[in-house]
Amino acid sequence: MTTRLLIADDEPLIRMNLRETLQEQGYLVVGEVGDGQSAVNLTRQLRPELVILDVKMPHMDGITAAKEINAESLAPVLLLTAYSSRELVDSARAAGVLGYLIKPVRDAELMPLIEVTLARWAEQASRRKELDQLQDRLETRKLVDRAKGYLMDNQGLSEAEAFRRIQQLAMNSRKTMREVAQAILLAQQIAL
Repeated sequence: MTTRLLIADDEPLIRMNLRETLQEQGYLVVGEVGDGQSAVNLTRQLRPELVILDVKMPHMDGITAAKEINAESLAPVLLLTAYSSRELVDSARAAGVLGYLIKPVRDAELMPLIEVTLARWAEQASRRKELDQLQDRLETRKLVDRAKGYLMDNQGLSEAEAFRRIQQLAMNSRKTMREVAQAILLAQQIAL
């Protein structure tokens, strides 16, 4: 499958050269823009697999655009710039940029950097998903524990019996244990 890219650079000649190079390397350029705000908007709309941003652009610079794109987990960002100051590199890192290219771009550097960036993004996405699942399980456990406590206090059940009651209600109603626990806790609030 062809990797879909978006290019943002305020210099049309650089965009054209970059697009041609990327296409020669087998990538699909799905969008090109000349400013940072358009890059963010088009990234939201097209959902490319990678965004290449120039630093110096009108309306919104590349660092700010990268922050927005990263904050919404839209796509990994490679920063393209003629500057390599420590301050700029630190800003790029803080914005969540995963790769940094110095102009003029050498064709041979492009593909390896893109592929490594995509791999890092996939690893981050996997970790984010795993973290979300762990947080969800922890929240479910807390709700089930609170519901068990309510059943134990108000119906004189042991902890095992309260858990089994929640489990049976979930199976019989085709709901998750979390949904059943939430319903029990809601009923408790109504009873107060």
